[in-house]
Amino acid sequence: MSRFGSDMFRVLIVGAGLTGSLCACLLRRELQNIKIVVWDKARGTGGRMFTSRPPDASSHTADLGAQYVSATPAYAKSHHSFYEEIISAGVLRHLDCPVKGLRNDDSINYVTPQGMGSIVKHFLSQSGADLFLEHHVTALHRRGASWEVERKLGDSETFDAVVLTIPVPQILQLEGDVGRLLSVSQKQQLEGVVYSSRFALALFFPPDAVLDVPWGVWYVSDNRCICYVAVDSRKRGLEAAEILGPSLVVHTSVPFGLEHLEREKEEVQPIILAELHKLLPNLPQPVSIKCHKWRYSQVLTAVPDCPGHMTILEQPLLVAGGDAFVHSNFDGCVESALSVIGALKAVLRH
Repeated sequence: MSRFGSDMFRVLIVGAGLTGSLCACLLRRELQNIKIVVWDKARGTGGRMFTSRPPDASSHTADLGAQYVSATPAYAKSHHSFYEEIISAGVLRHLDCPVKGLRNDDSINYVTPQGMGSIVKHFLSQSGADLFLEHHVTALHRRGASWEVERKLGDSETFDAVVLTIPVPQILQLEGDVGRLLSVSQKQQLEGVVYSSRFALALFFPPDAVLDVPWGVWYVSDNRCICYVAVDSRKRGLEAAEILGPSLVVHTSVPFGLEHLEREKEEVQPIILAELHKLLPNLPQPVSIKCHKWRYSQVLTAVPDCPGHMTILEQPLLVAGGDAFVHSNFDGCVESALSVIGALKAVLRH
């Protein structure tokens, strides 16, 4: 077990997705003299804002998770500073490609020219946090005024506060003291959280490939398998740069995802491709395909009353946040991060 050097207050944020990156950024802006560390079990940042690179770099990247950001008029106003920051940084811009089948509402839709993962990268870079990937947290043990955090591979470390932004089922699976510290009510609330599940495909095409469709995004309404298709390079306004080949993203429906959830993605990929070729029979041959299973896609049932966070223990602080405590979109993650930071500041003032 190791605890690095100084007396500086050390905060661990578990999860390098949108909520985790926002927590790190906001915490740094509020409090300078603390050590912020971010661990994620994956090989890259982003969480469900995951932008996938093609294997041979001849095609555009593809967003396998969240597709774009939709701001309601109320959130566009209340979270204006967040939108203004990432628009000014060139991370966001307005969605202006043709969209087929989208229900009209008064939301403002934004895309990310460099992929949805660039939002997370922006806030992480602003945070100055120490980021460690392939750090899979398995247990938390209370050790007096601090937490000993165990991971799958490597030494455990101690922190003065821990913020959990991972999906709720993964919080409930943590070993150590978390389970016994949750009240009966808290455990019931967490066990009541429900996520949708789905598969996502990214098809990467060579530079000379032409995807001859009149839309950039298509919400498919009459297919049991596929509910969404996007020419991802066109969605993001990158098609004029024809040096790279186009990329296509396919999302399955929630019922299809649930039906095939326990199957290997290699078994499910041919089923999705067969349905895709029925929808788009003239699709050119891709140079590569990636398939991803989202066991925890979007939150269908959040923690009641959308509290933004849950304080599991005040001293030493253990707090959980994320879209499960609000709702599944950019603004939900912002709300949760603001709520988590409020809890952290209250503890650090004492």
